[in-house]
Amino acid sequence: MRRARVRHNSRKQERLEARIAPKQKRLIERAAGLRGTTVTDFVVLSAHEAAVKIINDFEVLTLRNDARELFVRAILNPAAPNEAARKAARRYRQQMEI
Repeated sequence: MRRARVRHNSRKQERLEARIAPKQKRLIERAAGLRGTTVTDFVVLSAHEAAVKIINDFEVLTLRNDARELFVRAILNPAAPNEAARKAARRYRQQMEI
């Protein structure tokens, strides 16, 4: 069986601990074995993948169909600034001494 490798970009200096139910531990051990890795490497890689996905889901704007069309049109044809926007721009220039 081939062992999967987790790339480590820096020295391991932090420790992470968790208490889990015996059933969860057996499940994780089984999954790690099927993947051909240690439980530690499996947990670290799985947590890393989940963290990257969650951060990506929160930080990346995904638009579909009509919403995408509306967004592109607004970017390509921006509305003229209203009076409140012009006042805000003047205040900004004054505060920044531009």
